[in-house]
Amino acid sequence: MKIRIKFCKYGEMKFIGHLDMMRYFQKALRRAGIPVCYSGGFSPHMIMSFAQPLGVGITSDGEYLDLEVESVLSSADCVRRLNEVMADGVEVRSFRQISEEKSQNAMSLVAAADYKVGFRPGSEPEEGWQQAFADFLAQPEILVLKKGKKSERELDIRPLIYKAFIQEDGIFLCLSAGSVANIKPELVMEAFFAFLSQPFDPLILLLHRMELYALQTNAAKGACQGEPALVSLEELGQEIE
Repeated sequence: MKIRIKFCKYGEMKFIGHLDMMRYFQKALRRAGIPVCYSGGFSPHMIMSFAQPLGVGITSDGEYLDLEVESVLSSADCVRRLNEVMADGVEVRSFRQISEEKSQNAMSLVAAADYKVGFRPGSEPEEGWQQAFADFLAQPEILVLKKGKKSERELDIRPLIYKAFIQEDGIFLCLSAGSVANIKPELVMEAFFAFLSQPFDPLILLLHRMELYALQTNAAKGACQGEPALVSLEELGQEIE
Protein backbone atom coordinates (compact mmCIF):
# COMPACT_ATOMS: atom_id res chain seq x y z
CA MET A 1 0.00 0.00 0.00
CA LYS A 2 1.34 3.42 -0.93
CA ILE A 3 0.90 6.33 1.44
CA ARG A 4 1.39 10.10 1.16
CA ILE A 5 2.14 12.06 4.33
CA LYS A 6 1.66 15.81 4.42
CA PHE A 7 3.53 17.69 7.12
CA CYS A 8 4.55 21.20 8.10
CA LYS A 9 7.98 22.39 9.17
CA TYR A 10 8.55 25.53 11.24
CA GLY A 11 10.53 27.07 14.08
CA GLU A 12 14.09 25.87 14.59
CA MET A 13 13.43 22.80 12.44
CA LYS A 14 13.73 25.04 9.37
CA PHE A 15 17.49 24.81 9.83
CA ILE A 16 17.46 21.01 9.43
CA GLY A 17 18.56 19.97 5.93
CA HIS A 18 16.96 17.43 3.60
CA LEU A 19 19.14 14.41 4.42
CA ASP A 20 18.70 14.94 8.15
CA MET A 21 14.92 15.20 7.64
CA MET A 22 14.98 11.82 5.89
CA ARG A 23 16.80 10.26 8.83
CA TYR A 24 14.43 12.03 11.25
CA PHE A 25 11.34 10.54 9.58
CA GLN A 26 12.87 7.08 9.44
CA LYS A 27 13.26 7.15 13.22
CA ALA A 28 9.82 8.73 13.76
CA LEU A 29 8.09 6.08 11.64
CA ARG A 30 9.75 3.30 13.64
CA ARG A 31 8.84 4.92 16.96
CA ALA A 32 5.24 5.39 15.83
CA GLY A 33 5.00 1.71 14.91
CA ILE A 34 4.14 2.34 11.25
CA PRO A 35 4.97 -0.92 9.34
CA VAL A 36 7.00 0.62 6.50
CA CYS A 37 8.22 -1.64 3.67
CA TYR A 38 11.96 -2.06 3.10
CA SER A 39 13.95 -2.61 -0.07
CA GLY A 40 15.76 -5.91 -0.62
CA GLY A 41 19.46 -6.58 -1.06
CA PHE A 42 22.42 -6.38 1.30
CA SER A 43 21.55 -2.90 2.57
CA PRO A 44 17.75 -2.67 2.97
CA HIS A 45 16.25 0.78 3.51
CA MET A 46 12.78 2.22 3.95
CA ILE A 47 10.93 2.73 0.67
CA MET A 48 10.23 6.46 0.94
CA SER A 49 10.80 9.69 -0.99
CA PHE A 50 10.11 13.40 -0.50
CA ALA A 51 8.17 15.39 -3.09
CA GLN A 52 10.65 18.26 -3.33
CA PRO A 53 13.45 19.03 -0.86
CA LEU A 54 12.94 22.24 1.09
CA GLY A 55 15.83 24.68 1.31
CA VAL A 56 17.47 25.28 4.67
CA GLY A 57 15.94 28.27 6.48
CA ILE A 58 12.53 27.98 4.78
CA THR A 59 9.38 27.10 6.73
CA SER A 60 6.47 25.25 5.18
CA ASP A 61 2.85 24.16 5.58
CA GLY A 62 2.94 21.85 2.56
CA GLU A 63 5.68 19.20 2.62
CA TYR A 64 5.07 15.68 1.33
CA LEU A 65 6.58 12.25 1.90
CA ASP A 66 5.59 9.10 -0.02
CA LEU A 67 6.21 5.65 1.43
CA GLU A 68 5.11 2.05 1.13
CA VAL A 69 3.58 0.24 4.09
CA GLU A 70 2.56 -3.36 4.76
CA SER A 71 -0.70 -2.39 6.45
CA VAL A 72 -2.00 0.53 8.51
CA LEU A 73 -4.70 1.58 10.89
CA SER A 74 -6.93 4.51 9.98
CA SER A 75 -5.51 7.78 8.72
CA ALA A 76 -6.55 9.50 11.95
CA ASP A 77 -4.74 6.93 14.10
CA CYS A 78 -1.55 7.16 12.03
CA VAL A 79 -1.54 10.97 12.20
CA ARG A 80 -1.98 10.75 15.98
CA ARG A 81 0.78 8.17 16.40
CA LEU A 82 3.24 10.18 14.34
CA ASN A 83 2.53 13.48 16.05
CA GLU A 84 3.04 11.85 19.44
CA VAL A 85 6.69 11.19 18.50
CA MET A 86 7.37 14.38 16.53
CA ALA A 87 9.76 17.04 17.79
CA ASP A 88 8.62 20.67 18.10
CA GLY A 89 8.66 22.20 14.64
CA VAL A 90 7.27 19.25 12.67
CA GLU A 91 3.59 18.34 12.54
CA VAL A 92 1.89 15.69 10.39
CA ARG A 93 -1.28 17.05 8.78
CA SER A 94 -2.55 14.05 6.79
CA PHE A 95 -1.86 10.38 6.06
CA ARG A 96 -3.55 9.24 2.84
CA GLN A 97 -3.53 6.24 0.53
CA ILE A 98 -2.43 6.99 -3.04
CA SER A 99 -2.40 5.15 -6.36
CA GLU A 100 -0.02 2.23 -6.80
CA GLU A 101 1.10 3.57 -10.20
CA LYS A 102 4.76 4.63 -10.36
CA SER A 103 3.73 7.74 -12.31
CA GLN A 104 1.84 8.97 -9.22
CA ASN A 105 5.01 9.37 -7.15
CA ALA A 106 5.01 12.83 -5.55
CA MET A 107 8.53 13.60 -6.71
CA SER A 108 7.57 13.16 -10.36
CA LEU A 109 4.18 14.89 -10.02
CA VAL A 110 5.30 18.26 -8.61
CA ALA A 111 4.50 21.03 -11.10
CA ALA A 112 4.05 24.19 -8.99
CA ALA A 113 4.51 25.62 -5.52
CA ASP A 114 2.99 28.47 -3.51
CA TYR A 115 5.27 30.72 -1.48
CA LYS A 116 4.85 33.61 0.89
CA VAL A 117 7.76 36.05 0.77
CA GLY A 118 8.43 38.53 3.54
CA PHE A 119 11.32 40.79 4.50
CA ARG A 120 13.33 40.98 7.66
CA PRO A 121 12.58 44.17 9.65
CA GLY A 122 14.42 47.13 8.17
CA SER A 123 15.27 45.26 4.95
CA GLU A 124 12.24 46.17 2.83
CA PRO A 125 12.85 47.64 -0.64
CA GLU A 126 12.63 51.38 -1.19
CA GLU A 127 9.31 53.19 -0.72
CA GLY A 128 6.82 52.51 -3.48
CA TRP A 129 8.08 48.98 -4.16
CA GLN A 130 4.53 47.62 -4.22
CA GLN A 131 3.69 49.56 -7.38
CA ALA A 132 7.11 48.74 -8.79
CA PHE A 133 6.34 45.04 -8.29
CA ALA A 134 3.23 45.39 -10.44
CA ASP A 135 5.36 47.08 -13.13
CA PHE A 136 7.92 44.28 -12.77
CA LEU A 137 5.25 41.65 -13.46
CA ALA A 138 3.84 43.64 -16.38
CA GLN A 139 7.03 43.10 -18.38
CA PRO A 140 6.59 40.81 -21.41
CA GLU A 141 9.69 38.90 -20.34
CA ILE A 142 11.92 38.71 -17.25
CA LEU A 143 15.37 37.50 -18.21
CA VAL A 144 17.66 36.08 -15.54
CA LEU A 145 20.94 34.22 -15.52
CA LYS A 146 20.20 30.81 -14.04
CA LYS A 147 23.27 29.04 -12.71
CA GLY A 148 23.57 25.27 -12.82
CA LYS A 149 26.26 23.01 -11.42
CA LYS A 150 28.32 23.17 -14.60
CA SER A 151 26.91 26.02 -16.66
CA GLU A 152 24.89 29.22 -16.80
CA ARG A 153 22.04 30.06 -19.13
CA GLU A 154 19.70 32.97 -19.75
CA LEU A 155 16.11 32.15 -18.90
CA ASP A 156 12.84 34.01 -19.26
CA ILE A 157 11.07 33.32 -15.96
CA ARG A 158 7.93 35.36 -16.67
CA PRO A 159 5.95 32.35 -18.03
CA LEU A 160 7.02 30.37 -14.95
CA ILE A 161 5.47 32.87 -12.52
CA TYR A 162 1.91 31.55 -12.57
CA LYS A 163 0.49 33.99 -10.06
CA ALA A 164 1.90 36.83 -7.95
CA PHE A 165 0.41 39.63 -5.89
CA ILE A 166 1.09 41.86 -2.89
CA GLN A 167 -0.31 40.88 0.50
CA GLU A 168 -0.43 42.94 3.69
CA ASP A 169 2.60 41.14 5.08
CA GLY A 170 4.56 40.39 1.91
CA ILE A 171 4.29 38.81 -1.51
CA PHE A 172 2.41 35.72 -2.70
CA LEU A 173 4.05 33.70 -5.47
CA CYS A 174 2.84 30.63 -7.34
CA LEU A 175 5.85 29.34 -9.29
CA SER A 176 6.68 26.51 -11.62
CA ALA A 177 8.36 23.68 -9.73
CA GLY A 178 9.54 20.13 -10.28
CA SER A 179 12.00 18.43 -12.61
CA VAL A 180 10.88 20.10 -15.86
CA ALA A 181 11.00 23.80 -14.99
CA ASN A 182 11.84 24.75 -11.42
CA ILE A 183 12.38 28.30 -10.20
CA LYS A 184 12.91 29.40 -6.63
CA PRO A 185 11.40 32.49 -5.00
CA GLU A 186 14.93 33.79 -4.36
CA LEU A 187 15.48 33.95 -8.14
CA VAL A 188 12.29 35.96 -8.64
CA MET A 189 13.20 38.38 -5.87
CA GLU A 190 16.73 38.78 -7.20
CA ALA A 191 15.24 39.75 -10.57
CA PHE A 192 12.87 42.19 -8.85
CA PHE A 193 15.69 43.90 -6.97
CA ALA A 194 17.63 44.17 -10.25
CA PHE A 195 14.52 45.82 -11.74
CA LEU A 196 14.66 48.30 -8.82
CA SER A 197 18.42 48.79 -9.37
CA GLN A 198 18.99 47.81 -5.74
CA PRO A 199 21.58 45.37 -4.34
CA PHE A 200 20.11 42.01 -3.34
CA ASP A 201 20.97 39.74 -0.43
CA PRO A 202 18.85 36.57 -0.11
CA LEU A 203 19.32 36.66 3.66
CA ILE A 204 16.85 39.55 3.91
CA LEU A 205 14.01 37.26 2.78
CA LEU A 206 11.61 35.35 5.04
CA LEU A 207 10.37 32.43 2.92
CA HIS A 208 7.45 30.12 3.63
CA ARG A 209 6.27 27.37 1.27
CA MET A 210 2.52 27.02 1.48
CA GLU A 211 1.66 24.15 -0.87
CA LEU A 212 2.92 21.83 -3.62
CA TYR A 213 0.81 21.01 -6.68
CA ALA A 214 0.49 18.54 -9.52
CA LEU A 215 -1.10 19.34 -12.87
CA GLN A 216 -4.83 18.75 -12.85
CA THR A 217 -5.57 15.90 -15.25
CA ASN A 218 -9.06 17.25 -15.90
CA ALA A 219 -8.28 20.73 -17.23
CA ALA A 220 -11.98 21.51 -17.35
CA LYS A 221 -11.84 21.97 -13.58
CA GLY A 222 -9.29 24.44 -14.36
CA ALA A 223 -7.41 27.48 -14.09
CA CYS A 224 -7.73 31.01 -15.29
CA GLN A 225 -6.45 31.83 -18.75
CA GLY A 226 -2.67 31.67 -18.80
CA GLU A 227 -2.47 29.61 -15.60
CA PRO A 228 -2.09 25.83 -15.39
CA ALA A 229 -4.86 23.78 -13.78
CA LEU A 230 -3.40 22.59 -10.48
CA VAL A 231 -4.37 20.20 -7.70
CA SER A 232 -2.56 19.83 -4.37
CA LEU A 233 -0.65 16.60 -3.81
CA GLU A 234 -2.82 15.98 -0.75
CA GLU A 235 -6.00 15.93 -2.83
CA LEU A 236 -4.64 13.03 -4.90
CA GLY A 237 -4.87 10.72 -1.89
CA GLN A 238 -7.79 9.23 0.05
CA GLU A 239 -8.38 9.01 3.78
CA ILE A 240 -8.16 5.52 5.26
CA GLU A 241 -11.17 4.82 7.47
